[in-house]
Amino acid sequence: MKSSNKLEDLIDIGKIVGAHGINGVVKVYSYAESVDCFTAYGRLTVIDLRGQRQTHKALWAKQYKRIVRLALESVGSRSAAEAMAGYRVLIPKKCLPLLEDEVYYWADLIGMDVFTNDEDYLGRVAEIIPTGANDVYVVRTLEGNPLKEFLIPAITSVVLDIDVAHQRMRVELPDGLIESTGS
Repeated sequence: MKSSNKLEDLIDIGKIVGAHGINGVVKVYSYAESVDCFTAYGRLTVIDLRGQRQTHKALWAKQYKRIVRLALESVGSRSAAEAMAGYRVLIPKKCLPLLEDEVYYWADLIGMDVFTNDEDYLGRVAEIIPTGANDVYVVRTLEGNPLKEFLIPAITSVVLDIDVAHQRMRVELPDGLIESTGS
C-alpha cells in the first residue's frame, strides 16, 4: 500500500536491520527514545532501498536494548522480514509528542550549522552519538579544513544556543578541543 504523507512530513524513527524468529518479525535499530513511537500511530511508513514507500500496520513492538522487535501485519515470514533489511521506518512528525524547552529531536539537529561564540563557522551536525551521560554532536567541517570533524558534548556549558528555525547552533569550544581533534 502506498503512503499519502509527503516525505517532508515524516520523520525517521529507525532502520530495519534483520529478522527475528520465523513469523516475519523485523528487527529495527531504533532512533526513538520510546518503543511506543512504533505503535502509537498504528501505521508506519517504510521506505525500501530504491526509495519506494509502503504503509504497514504495526501490530506490536518490544524493546531489546537499541533494537525494537516489530510485528507488521503484512509481513508474515522470516524471508519477507529479511528482505526488508536496510529499509527506513518513519512516522508523521505530527505524531511526535511536544518537547520541553531546550529539548530537541535529533532530526531537528542533524544538518544544523555550528558556529563558535565568535561567529567562526565550524561545520554541520552530521550525527549524534548517545552516551550514558550526554549526547555528543559529530560536527563535520568543510572540505579542505585539516580538521575533519569535531566531537562536541551536548552540555549547557558548551552548547550555548540552538535555533531550530534558522538551523543554527552556537557553541563555546572546550579548551584543547581543536588541538586534540586534529591529531
